[in-house]
Amino acid sequence: MAASVPNGHPAAGGGTPAVPSSSSLLFLGTGCSSAVPNARCLIQPPDPPCAVCSQSLSVAPELNPNYRCNTSLLIDYCQDEAHKYILIDVGKTFREQVLRWFVHHKIPCVDSIILTHEHADAILGLDDIRIVQPFSPTNDIDPTPIYLSQFAMDSIAQKFPYLVRKKLKEGEEVRRVAQLDWRVIESDVEKPFVTSGLEFVPLPIYDDMHELYAI
Repeated sequence: MAASVPNGHPAAGGGTPAVPSSSSLLFLGTGCSSAVPNARCLIQPPDPPCAVCSQSLSVAPELNPNYRCNTSLLIDYCQDEAHKYILIDVGKTFREQVLRWFVHHKIPCVDSIILTHEHADAILGLDDIRIVQPFSPTNDIDPTPIYLSQFAMDSIAQKFPYLVRKKLKEGEEVRRVAQLDWRVIESDVEKPFVTSGLEFVPLPIYDDMHELYAI
């Protein structure tokens, strides 16, 4: 992996840390598409009640193996005490992940995004990316680079046309939506890509006849 980070975010908390900061991985979610607990299991409890779902609301999330959001990973890449935040997958539970884990770990933003595939548990939080971008009344902010396959790009363009469109129609008012720089990557292990200072190698695999990427 490349090690160069030209400009990053200062370490959270301000001042010079007592020990050098280091890179880390933050698992935002490791659950299935419906997440855990299953909401139906709680509002229509079986008899006897499901032990996993019942326990899931009784323990703090950071201590609770039975509360799991959609699968997602945040890479906190630190170089020279500056941080770059790389998000892998933005599923249905993204807003909850921000409230639970970004706040807890003082993550201020996302610098780049990688999408492994186009299923709901990997993309349906894209509208909420705006909450981890700078605020501007006119939405004139630098777009966040987002890497994905052509297949995923075509699917997302149908689901979120307003996130993909480059220009406003005549007379259309500015809407504060996520600003994204869509970058299609090739299904070729010989063609890695670099984002936020790190090199990634796409490894195409197939799930239910759909192509997705292991990184």
